[in-house]
Amino acid sequence: MKITLKLELASGQSLKGAPLELLAKGLPIARATVDDQGYATFNANPVTGPLAVRVDRSILPTL
Repeated sequence: MKITLKLELASGQSLKGAPLELLAKGLPIARATVDDQGYATFNANPVTGPLAVRVDRSILPTL
């Protein structure tokens, strides 16, 4: 299955280049990177149940 997401932050900041994981039952089943327009496309085998997306938090600045 192919899933494409558009990511927009309320702050207007870009997530370009952010690594993402598509999760099924809490386990990663696909990875994608946010492109210049804010889109990320996952290619994964079909699964049943809820899906979630996780951003690799290591890219975020620390306070």
